[in-house]
Amino acid sequence: MVNVWSGVTIDCLDPVRVARFWSALLGRESGPSQDGWVYLGERGDPQPRLVFQPVSEPSAHKVRIHLDVTVDDIDEAVAMVVGLGGRSTGERHDYDEGVVVVMADPEGHEFCLVQYYR
Repeated sequence: MVNVWSGVTIDCLDPVRVARFWSALLGRESGPSQDGWVYLGERGDPQPRLVFQPVSEPSAHKVRIHLDVTVDDIDEAVAMVVGLGGRSTGERHDYDEGVVVVMADPEGHEFCLVQYYR
C-alpha cells in the first residue's frame, strides 16, 4: 500500500476569487475542475494540488491547519499578499533560523509566510 499526499481542499464562499489569489501567489495554473470548484494543478503534479470547494456558509471558527509558503524576502511577500487582496493578521514570529508572518487570504484563511535565513 502506497500513501501519497495529493492535495489540500479549502472551503470557500467564492472559490474562483480565492483560487485566483492563490494562483497568483504560488504561480500555479488551474487544472481540470468540477463545476463550481477550482483546482490549481493536476493529479500527479510534483506539488500537491490545491482544491477550492464551494460552501454556502462562512467558517465560524479558526481552521486548525494552514499552509506555509516559503519566500525569499518576507517584506516583498507581505506586500504581494496585500496587493493580491489578502491581509496581515499582525502576528509575526522571529526565530534564529528565520521569520514567520501570519497572513490571511481574501476569505480569511490563515497561512504563514516563512523566510529562512539559512
